[in-house]
Amino acid sequence: MDYRRNALRQYWVAAKLLLFMTVVLGVLYPLAITGVAQLAFPAQANGSPVRADGILVGSHLIGQRFVDADGAALPEWFQSRPSAVDYDGGASSGSNLGPEDPDLVDAIGQRRRAVADLEGVAAASVPADALTASASGLDPAISPAYARLQIARVAAARGLDEAEVAALVESRIQGGDLGYLSEPTVNVLELNIALADLDSND
Repeated sequence: MDYRRNALRQYWVAAKLLLFMTVVLGVLYPLAITGVAQLAFPAQANGSPVRADGILVGSHLIGQRFVDADGAALPEWFQSRPSAVDYDGGASSGSNLGPEDPDLVDAIGQRRRAVADLEGVAAASVPADALTASASGLDPAISPAYARLQIARVAAARGLDEAEVAALVESRIQGGDLGYLSEPTVNVLELNIALADLDSND
């Protein structure tokens, strides 16, 4: 009987500890961290939303496509890099194909020809980030080289001065993290919002 009583006492202590830790770590701690995040970093805590004219149009952290109903690139917008998951945040992933995989090689060849035709340039001048998807499939940014490649096409499609669009692109180039941890980038969604503002002011 003493053995059973001791065992029951231990089970009761364990159950109380489990309940206590569940409340503290499963309820109070997440609520506290959420509250601190909402107070100190509200934009980041809510997904880094991007708004245009007060309307939610996307996230600073997730890319999106600028295409028509048939999936063709809209010439009046800067285009993002490819995505293996069509920028679906719930399915973040790369293609997971090796560099010599026939499917990847074929996809890169098709993208190279498509971008070269869209921009009216030689295939050899198409930057790598216009051809390959990022590891996450959600990358919102492109290289300055890819952004500059698109200037002439976007300016012509909108009837804007090419130098004005080029200046806009240069103003949107963001340096690497801490100035050295990554390459400079251009956030495509934010660039396109600025482009729309530029177009509406002309």
